[in-house]
Amino acid sequence: MWPEGPTRLSDRTGVAQSGHFVRNPASWRCNTALAGRVGSGRTCFDTRIPMTTSPLPGEPHIAYRESALFIEDVRVADLARDHGTPLFVYSQSAILDALAAYQRALHGRKARICYAMKANSTLAILQVLAAAGCGFDIVSGGELDRVLAAGAPASSIIFSGVGKTHTEMRRALEVGIACFNVESEAELEVLNAVATGMGKQAPISIRVNPNVDPKTHPYISTGLKGNKFGIAHERTVQIYLRASAMAGLRVVGIDCHIGSQITQEAPYMDAMDRMLDLVQEIEAAGVPIRHLDFGGGLGINYNGDTPPQADLLWRKLLSKLDARGFGDRELMIEPGRSLVGNAGLCVTEVLYLKPGEQKNFCIVDAAMNDLLRPAMYQAYHDIVPLQQRDGARAIWEVVGPVCESGDWLGHDRALALSAGDLLAVLSAGAYCMSMASNYNSRGRAAEILVKGDTSPLIRSRETIAHQFRNELSLRAGAA
Repeated sequence: MWPEGPTRLSDRTGVAQSGHFVRNPASWRCNTALAGRVGSGRTCFDTRIPMTTSPLPGEPHIAYRESALFIEDVRVADLARDHGTPLFVYSQSAILDALAAYQRALHGRKARICYAMKANSTLAILQVLAAAGCGFDIVSGGELDRVLAAGAPASSIIFSGVGKTHTEMRRALEVGIACFNVESEAELEVLNAVATGMGKQAPISIRVNPNVDPKTHPYISTGLKGNKFGIAHERTVQIYLRASAMAGLRVVGIDCHIGSQITQEAPYMDAMDRMLDLVQEIEAAGVPIRHLDFGGGLGINYNGDTPPQADLLWRKLLSKLDARGFGDRELMIEPGRSLVGNAGLCVTEVLYLKPGEQKNFCIVDAAMNDLLRPAMYQAYHDIVPLQQRDGARAIWEVVGPVCESGDWLGHDRALALSAGDLLAVLSAGAYCMSMASNYNSRGRAAEILVKGDTSPLIRSRETIAHQFRNELSLRAGAA
């Protein structure tokens, strides 16, 4: 500890960044010799910045061994050498360990863990979770087909989302999914019409908006009155009575999902109380509720975050459930980020170092099309070298090559860098590859799933030929 104590280097959102402690920027020093090595301009650094100060997000599955970054028993640099960059790499053991925490808490209960596959929908990851007994929470027809392709039964699927189409409804009814989570009165009418037209009954839960603040980023808050999701708490009983009278619908449960990256237990406790109050009212009105779906949203460690452990949180929630007399009901939960987020990383190469008078830019080959969260949510991801080394560290803006000022991966990062170095963007297992795009005609990255000392390729790198495949040229005879 320095005499006056360190302060945390903050990113542009003012959120303290774990793992990189610096003094007041006024104490940064500018070294002309270093500046001469990396380019013109002032390169500010503080040699007192420690190499590492805390465990990496993803430990013990992602950790340094003798200064080299490993994922399970595989050296990450070897994967980058063999497959190129950008490259997503996941730990199978990390995924299964995260799932096991939920399974421990729910052991002996009538419960179904339905992975929210929007977090990461890569086929091999779905197969791992299906083999471990997971069901799936989907939000599109494409996700439905992915689950089926992974070998999971349709009866393990619940269908959420505010904009289900007629085609998606018909497909889900044809294959026999477990439940539709209905999000509006208009959707209720359409689903009833589709089901009756097919001579079927659609099993439904109604998603209730409990007006609970999840204390998270506004873009991933889903349970407040101003959000687009669910049905207003005050209208719930009326709508359940209406649904129970529709010939094409079969009421089986109630659903609630308040947000994502939730790091406190209080919003869950509050939401459960409000939902159970509603169940009592609905059943008093004559509509039985068979299952309770409490959604997901549990956060992970991105930046020293300390969300509740899944097993401890659910033991508390189950105690509340038992105390209120609902312990015999079937439970459904929809974790996503908490299963896969800290299981993954994105490897990227330093292309250029561009020091300047106001900022020093480290330009890497990963970009916002690969990893959108920083640009979209101003989100923090820890960025670490694949090979630790001594040396003066400069303060860098880590940015991608896409032609947008918002194309950044990390602000104000203290790193000792040279062109050609390899970096790992951590906590990249959720809402990274699943949100990737072809912006600037960039191909999507390759993916690797590590199990012990094996590292099979689970997605090949996308080429320009892949991008052209579904496009039609106006040029006669064009391929």
